[in-house]
Amino acid sequence: MAILTLTSDIGQQDYLVGAVKGQLLQINPAFNIVDVSHALSPFNYPQAAYVCRNAIKNFPPQTFHIILVNLFEQKPDQLLLAYHQGQYLLCADNGLLTMILEGKPEMIIGLPLDKLAIKNTLYCIQVMGKAIQDLLEGRGLGDIGLPDTTFVEKNHLRAMLGDKWIESQIIFIDNFENVVVNITRSEFEEQRKGRSFRIVFKRDEVIDKISETYADVPEGEKLALFNSAGYLEIAINKGNAAGLFGLQGFAEQSQNQYLQSRLFYQTVRVYFE
Repeated sequence: MAILTLTSDIGQQDYLVGAVKGQLLQINPAFNIVDVSHALSPFNYPQAAYVCRNAIKNFPPQTFHIILVNLFEQKPDQLLLAYHQGQYLLCADNGLLTMILEGKPEMIIGLPLDKLAIKNTLYCIQVMGKAIQDLLEGRGLGDIGLPDTTFVEKNHLRAMLGDKWIESQIIFIDNFENVVVNITRSEFEEQRKGRSFRIVFKRDEVIDKISETYADVPEGEKLALFNSAGYLEIAINKGNAAGLFGLQGFAEQSQNQYLQSRLFYQTVRVYFE
């Protein structure tokens, strides 16, 4: 039984997530469909890349990951189907794929769209679902799409590194208002080189040690730890770090700010001493 994951920026307010699942089940009623998230912020590619990257690596090999994020940034001519490290990814040709993988996939094909078709979300899911079914029936990647197609590439959002500092960006705020920044444990330790450090963020707040759990500090105290995905997280034990410290990710900026600067992210700095 094939496992399919669904990740989108659709939300849960209307019929569309259910309709997407219905279209997939019409193609194959045996599909095992798993929701990752439908609450991704529109236009927030780093957030989507973070969520998809860290969900995908926990699924069994040969899982199909359908990513319905910013499908119509421009009028689409094709969708993408990629194979990488044992996983299949299907998404729009909008640059998100290379941000999720932090590089190019091992194999990729283009799934052409009918020029006469009405290109809405349900049409796109029909194209993706048919491609998945074709693979399950034994057809090769090269038989169901355009091999080695040209596709849009975007770089994932990297922290800036100096000999004595790291400047990182807020890429995700979770349901508890814990703040995740784009520094992994391995990057942090490689840059640290055994030195002491200060994590500095808005209003000159400072944290100078890494905790293992939220309970390492008293209730209401701030802390930093590496979360289950291995990314640096700023939190308050039984509190809301984002709200208390006024920290915002890109998704919280207004539409006007988005239009003025597509790359506005609040920063968190680490200084090594």
